Amino acid sequence: MSEVPERIAALRELMEEGRIDAYLIPTSDYHESEYVGEHFACRNYMTGFTGSAGTALIMQDWAGVWTDGRYFVQAAAELADSGVTLMKMGQPEVPTLEEYLEEHMPMLGTLGFDGRVINSKIGEELKKRLESKKISFAYTEALVGDIWEDRPPLSAEPVWILEDRYAGKPAVQKIADLRAEMEKRRADVHILTTLDDIVWLLNIRGNDIPCNPVVLSYVTVTKDSLNLFINQKTLSGEVRAYLEGLGVTICDYQEIYTNAQQIRCSRVLLEKGKVNYMIVQCLDESNVILDEMNPTVLAKAQKTAVEIENLKAAHIKDGVAMTKYIYWLKHNIGKIPMTECSVEDYLETLRREQGAIELSFTTISAYGANAAMCHYHAVPGHCATLEPRGLYLVDSGGQYLEGTTDITRTLALGPVTEAEREHYTLVLMGMLRLGHVKFMKGCSGLSLDYAAREPLWKRGLDFNHGTGHGVGYLLNVHERPVGIRFRVVPERQDSAPFLPGMVCSDEPGLYIEGSHGIRTENMIFCKEAETTQFGQFLCFEFLTYAPIDLEPVDVSLMEEQDIAYLNEYHAQVYEKIAPYLTGEEAAWLKKVTQPLRKL
Repeated sequence: MSEVPERIAALRELMEEGRIDAYLIPTSDYHESEYVGEHFACRNYMTGFTGSAGTALIMQDWAGVWTDGRYFVQAAAELADSGVTLMKMGQPEVPTLEEYLEEHMPMLGTLGFDGRVINSKIGEELKKRLESKKISFAYTEALVGDIWEDRPPLSAEPVWILEDRYAGKPAVQKIADLRAEMEKRRADVHILTTLDDIVWLLNIRGNDIPCNPVVLSYVTVTKDSLNLFINQKTLSGEVRAYLEGLGVTICDYQEIYTNAQQIRCSRVLLEKGKVNYMIVQCLDESNVILDEMNPTVLAKAQKTAVEIENLKAAHIKDGVAMTKYIYWLKHNIGKIPMTECSVEDYLETLRREQGAIELSFTTISAYGANAAMCHYHAVPGHCATLEPRGLYLVDSGGQYLEGTTDITRTLALGPVTEAEREHYTLVLMGMLRLGHVKFMKGCSGLSLDYAAREPLWKRGLDFNHGTGHGVGYLLNVHERPVGIRFRVVPERQDSAPFLPGMVCSDEPGLYIEGSHGIRTENMIFCKEAETTQFGQFLCFEFLTYAPIDLEPVDVSLMEEQDIAYLNEYHAQVYEKIAPYLTGEEAAWLKKVTQPLRKL
């Protein structure tokens, strides 16, 4: 930790040279990605805080990091003796970053940041917020890069083509559809910088961000041109020929800024909350900016029939891995040494044996009270030992050519308490009920969330996260624009109505601090139900097939319909998964998916 004060001192020297009063360091890359590569770990480098979310502010006489409740304990430990103050977001008497800047920035002061890692919407809001102090921005100052001598280079992994049999629709058709959407909006130019949208549009994939098979790149589209800005070393001859065959002009990655400067007298479609501040500042005043969600977001979320069939295949593979994992855990707990980390590694091995390219996110492997922290991650050397008692939660997923998976199972490793049994059953009931809802076309997750929460709410219980999030196809495990939650959270952008082909998670939970945590998660996809005189109805179908542990179930709490849902689901699990198991595993699966009945 002794290096942190030295790094901050070096940054302050550069700030003084540039007459910068405060310097902002977010957790972000040039594309507003949820996860970022090692090159972009500037906040971590400058402060020593390694959590996945947080913003640092460095001033000449003060330094602080704002982060949320998931990281209070971790941040307090990592920031100790660093000279950096932990600012606990959402806590009483703790100002927001904006409030702190309003109070502490001097009149006519200068706020510095790398304009490539702050999105335009945030930049504009900060400017408005600090208007009374007549603050100026120094947004071309990438100061951390001047200090960080051994900074990892930008990722430059090879780009590969996703064949149409997996992609579901040829890229030429996707590009034509995008241009049709631009025409509807009378847009002359579209600037696209979100990596999942870019690789989806072009039917390519890569490995530039952990768990997200995307490619560092930008795209600009007009009626008759499409420019791809990319590290050209990542392109093989085959990929280059493929892209040029689509009418793509290949440019160097950093040329996006000079390209933006050359746009004149155009209606420019872009999403300010996703396009970085520097790009938007490159556009001169002759242009009109159409600030709207990228049209590719809605198109990408509606999986084609081919993609849905592929996803079903991916979930069979993933279900086989999960079933083998549960079998192994149940037969070996208490017999061989197990830690949260070692069992997590074994699960990854099983997934890769089934064809997984990589994980779709960092696995949550949490035993006992650790599972009460819903975003807990086990760390080697500091992880719990599994014992033949209590509950163990594992939330994990894989990236397959056939799609992206995300599944959570909570397992009894031995005797459980009555409270654990009750809570486990209520969560299970909520997951099954949400998976069986039927609803009018036009409903969003705001309307549907009650189905999952009702068993808990009836008893004065709740969980403090969304019940479901959209999921990509061999892409980001968290995908706009749909989700399932009972209130609008604007920054999540997940309140769009459901449409056929949209894929979402179904994952109610319950977390009792210091005791236990429970979550049961299946992925679902939306499809048409019947049309009546009242209109078109929609429903969900499960994609995920893996056994749900019956040992902690209290069947007396379940209604007949809940039992029927569970028995129907388990019959399908056995039918779909058993053919891929060994004889012993299949016999065990038959036993643990036997129909439940009320006593």
